[in-house]
Amino acid sequence: MSEQTSEEFMIEAKGLSKYYGDFIAVEDLDFSIKKGEVVAFLGPNGAGKSTTMKMLTGYLAPSAGVAKVCGMEVANNRSLVANRIGYLPENGPLYEEMTPISLLNFFGDARSMDPSTKNDRISEVIEQCALQTVLNKPIGKLSRGFRQRVGMANVLLHEPDVLIMDEPTAGLDPNQVLEVRKTIKGIGKTILLSTHILQEVPEVADRILLINNGRLIFQGTPDELKNESSLDSWFNKQTLAA
Repeated sequence: MSEQTSEEFMIEAKGLSKYYGDFIAVEDLDFSIKKGEVVAFLGPNGAGKSTTMKMLTGYLAPSAGVAKVCGMEVANNRSLVANRIGYLPENGPLYEEMTPISLLNFFGDARSMDPSTKNDRISEVIEQCALQTVLNKPIGKLSRGFRQRVGMANVLLHEPDVLIMDEPTAGLDPNQVLEVRKTIKGIGKTILLSTHILQEVPEVADRILLINNGRLIFQGTPDELKNESSLDSWFNKQTLAA
C-alpha cells in the first residue's frame, strides 16, 4: 500500500499545542483525517477536545504547531478555511425567536448566497436533517434534539467539505441520540466529532483519536481500541460512560 501524501488529507495537526501561561491545554498533537472519514475525538471532559477543535476552525490561535484544513494552514487562511468548513460547537447559539426556515434564510443571506442556490440548499438540508415537521415553529420551543438538527442544517447550508462537531449528542435523550447519529451517518462528509462517551464511538466513527490531559494517547479503529491492552488501566480510571 502506497504512503499517503499530505494532499490526501482534509484535516491535519502537526505539533499542535495551546498553552495558557503554565497551563497546558493541549500539547504536541499529530494526526490526519482523510476525505470522507468520520473520526471520533474521544476523551474525558477537560481533556483538550474543544480547544483542539477551536484551533482547527481558526477560533483560537495555536501556541505552537500547525493546523491545516483542506491543505490550507488555518492561521494564514482563516476566511478561505471558513468557506470550506462547518463548525457546530457544543450548545451552539441559535436565535430562539426565529423558526428553522427563517434562520436558514437569514444565514444564507449573511453568506451572500445566490437566491436560487440558497433556496435549493435550504430544501436539501431540511431533507437531510429531517426538519420538515418543525420548519415554522420557534426554535426556542423545539426539543434539544431538533435544535441540534437545526444547528447541523445551518452548518451544512454552504456545502462545506469538512464538518467539526463538538459533543453533538450531549444532553440528548436516547431517541434523540439515535436521530442525530442517523443524520451524521447520512451526511457523507469528512467529519471530526468529539465525545466523552466511549459507547457512542463504534456507532458513528471509522476511527478514534483518544486524548487525555492534552495529549494524544491512541489513534486507531474502534476494534483496535478494544484490543489495546495497554489502555486498560487508563479506562478503569476514567468516567467515559453515558
